[in-house]
Amino acid sequence: MRFDEKRVTLKDGRTAVLRTAEPEPEVAQTLIDYMVQTAEETPFLLRYPDEIHYTIESETAFLENAVADPRIIMMTVMVDGEAAGCASVNPVGGVRRIRHRGSLAIALKRKYWGLGIGSKVIGYLSELAQAAGYEQLELGVIEGNDRAKSLYEKCGFTETGKQVDAIRYDDGTYADEILMIRKLTGKE
Repeated sequence: MRFDEKRVTLKDGRTAVLRTAEPEPEVAQTLIDYMVQTAEETPFLLRYPDEIHYTIESETAFLENAVADPRIIMMTVMVDGEAAGCASVNPVGGVRRIRHRGSLAIALKRKYWGLGIGSKVIGYLSELAQAAGYEQLELGVIEGNDRAKSLYEKCGFTETGKQVDAIRYDDGTYADEILMIRKLTGKE
């Protein structure tokens, strides 16, 4: 889906622009580069950098499908002309019994951590998700990622359980995934 661009002021006074990830080759390349960089900067994402094999063509096609689908929200976060991050809400599924559930994902480049971007992005994604018919947002945060877990709690997410040994690192160690949910409607 496409949505209105939103400008938000960061803690350091700069402006971040939250906008639709458009299906253009330049945007596709920017997102591929962003995925590699964020995967290099933190162990809390699902992929290693060497597992990112998207092409400009495949990423552009992915973005075309996203903007055409009224239930998919793909957002880029731009600061001073640079992609600071990306976030999305995707349907957990299309069948009626789970249609109310959306899966939220967000990652920012390390140099943009601590500027208030995360809470502004999650706030706007929540508004857009509710307008798209979602009643709850769900996410997983890797155990040990206390910074992200704290952000999610600040944004109204609560822990609902965990997936034990959800992540297996190349060194043979494991990490659990903490499951969290945020209700978008008055239902609890």
